[in-house]
Amino acid sequence: MDLQLITATFTMVFLAELGDKTQLATFCLAADSRSTFSVFLGSALALVLSSFLAVLCGSAFARFVPPHLIKLAAGLFFIAAGIWTLHAAVKSWGT
Repeated sequence: MDLQLITATFTMVFLAELGDKTQLATFCLAADSRSTFSVFLGSALALVLSSFLAVLCGSAFARFVPPHLIKLAAGLFFIAAGIWTLHAAVKSWGT
């Protein structure tokens, strides 16, 4: 078991999840519920399942595509998504 990899993964996922739509949806569900533990459990299980699927698909995909190309494609995707988001925000200023 690689403690450094566990720490890096935890940090990246934790920071990525802060303030995202999933956290906001969980916040709203908890605010609207009397059983906050049920909301926590459902949210935690959903994150575990989605992480499991990402690891499974990522490891299978890496058998056919070199990891550096996967990282490059992911980086380009995030840059494109950022540009698109900025473009949409600037466009909405005019309305």
